[in-house]
Amino acid sequence: MSASMMDLSGKKGLIVGLANERSLAYGVARTARALGADLVTTCLNDKARKYVQPLTDDLGVTLLNLNVEEEGALEAVVDQAVAELGQLDFVVHSIAWAPLADLHGRIVDSSPEGFARAMTVSCHSFAELGRLCAPHMPDGGSMLTMTYIGSEQAIPNYGIMGPIKAALEATVRYMALELGTQGIRVHAVSSGPVRTRAASGLSDFDGLLHLAESKSPMKRLVSLDEVAGLSAFLCTDAASGMTGQTLFVDAGYHIAA
Repeated sequence: MSASMMDLSGKKGLIVGLANERSLAYGVARTARALGADLVTTCLNDKARKYVQPLTDDLGVTLLNLNVEEEGALEAVVDQAVAELGQLDFVVHSIAWAPLADLHGRIVDSSPEGFARAMTVSCHSFAELGRLCAPHMPDGGSMLTMTYIGSEQAIPNYGIMGPIKAALEATVRYMALELGTQGIRVHAVSSGPVRTRAASGLSDFDGLLHLAESKSPMKRLVSLDEVAGLSAFLCTDAASGMTGQTLFVDAGYHIAA
């Protein structure tokens, strides 16, 4: 394996879902940029932009607004990214949301409307992003999304996001099957709990942190840079023989949970 296979120089990437300096998407953007990638990034809206714009300015990359619930928003972002970059070599999806009433309640009490909105934002948006980006990936490449062990184990207080992340991981496998002949690899990165803006909305998130730290074989939490490192690796040519997987970066918590 040559050193160049671990490099992203000349690669073009779209990373959606930056929220602040602690968000997984920002960690991936920072690492990918350090490895030489050219990027277009997104945040939710102007409220988020005041936190994200200084970060992307420091990286020297474009920042666009993206609310996937707005009709035509994803199409517009992909069009702008391709117009700037010429093509895409990797796409990173780091968007998850559910209405607080449904997120903090029991699944059996969740509303049909809240469940559907959470599924649309957190899961189907990745499939839609894949559909829109694939035609602009002539050399193949990688598509990544972010998940959590609550997709396959019932984790206290993770609630409605558990089945939604399970659907997301199934979506990854089917996208890998459908896009493989185009040389496009699709993965989910399953991170241990990290203090992100999205995670802070979970009920008793501190309890999730303590559980992960106490049960993981390494007896610690993972860092933003560790999650970003795995994600960046999956976008390099060194990972060209891999697709359709959920890869854990959680200090081993998934084997002991």
